[in-house]
Amino acid sequence: MEKIKMITPLVEMDGDEMTRVLWDWIKEILIKPFVELKTEYYDLGLVNRDLTDDKVTVESAIANKKYGVAVKCATITPNAQRMTEYNLKSMYKSPNGTIRAMLDGTVFRAPILVDGITPYIPTWKKPIVIARHAYGDIYKAVDGTAGKGKAELVYTDRDGNKTQKTVFDFEGDGIVLAMHNTDKSIESFARACFNYALDMKLPLWFSTKDTISKVYDGKFKEIFARIYENEYKEKFESANIEYMYTLIDDVVARIVRSEGGIVWACKNYDGDVMSDMVATAYGSLAMMTSVLVSPDGVYEYEAAHGTVTRHYYKYIKGEETSTNPVATIFAWSGALKKRGEMDNLPDLVDFAERLEKATIKTIEEGEMTGDLVGLFKKEGVTPKKLTSREFLQAIAKRI
Repeated sequence: MEKIKMITPLVEMDGDEMTRVLWDWIKEILIKPFVELKTEYYDLGLVNRDLTDDKVTVESAIANKKYGVAVKCATITPNAQRMTEYNLKSMYKSPNGTIRAMLDGTVFRAPILVDGITPYIPTWKKPIVIARHAYGDIYKAVDGTAGKGKAELVYTDRDGNKTQKTVFDFEGDGIVLAMHNTDKSIESFARACFNYALDMKLPLWFSTKDTISKVYDGKFKEIFARIYENEYKEKFESANIEYMYTLIDDVVARIVRSEGGIVWACKNYDGDVMSDMVATAYGSLAMMTSVLVSPDGVYEYEAAHGTVTRHYYKYIKGEETSTNPVATIFAWSGALKKRGEMDNLPDLVDFAERLEKATIKTIEEGEMTGDLVGLFKKEGVTPKKLTSREFLQAIAKRI
């Protein structure tokens, strides 16, 4: 069989631990036998990020801008324990945060639905798509420790005029944090959400806590309202879909009672937390797609979960693991599909769609990784637990 040819390379961002192992297996078993894979490779594994003082992360984001489509493996964001484990020179920032800031994009995360896996919230019949603002907030924050004294927020304008506010008068030790956002990034986020909702023909709900954060969250609310009224209201009415703003605690209650079929726009931290909650409620963190979309049409596909550390340490001891690779498979298929669309390669688009269908069919016919076995209930089908490689091989047979 002649392999499908590519014109433009994908930007390939390799990662860490068990997902790095799965990354190689997915290419070996599911992609390279069918596609003449063309990538520009960047190793974002923690060891190489340390060797390059994290310059490789910046280089990968620049390449993503150049070529338009990237696929990224899960990576480690180091904490104090990782500093010791990997003997790092620095506690590097999240590579996802760096790439998101450079692309000024919005992250859209949606569950992969499978017949036989019922969400923990049984009313959820349709996908709930989390739209996560991918800039600023605590991910670009400045923080530090404080002792007895006064913490202040100071803003100096271009003419040297200062505005000064007291954050807190400390009587003892404590901590402080300052974060920011920009109107430009919030406007890009709003337009991305409105456009995505229109493309998917789904209602858009946006939530913050502007009753508490009257200026910061209030700015998000105001920008969304202005752009909706000026640019999208008529389009939404024509499409017979709604845009709604309300407080985040109200949206959480509404989401739990809903049947799904909603785009839920969240600020950066809210989206990080809620996407994991939604993914777990649908069945598994490994069954969640994630794509970062920039305002100028640059795409970066990734899995929404972490590096599966516990399974990795079993793997390096020579033990078999049953790690779920579905979200990482869908990162590759999403990137290949988008690359095919951009380069007018229908065979590549068709392959990506067949790969996704084969993955879902494998599970629906009863072959799956261990995390799904306890969730799977389908009349006439007895679920069978496979190792990660066996699962990938079972998918390959169905492509």
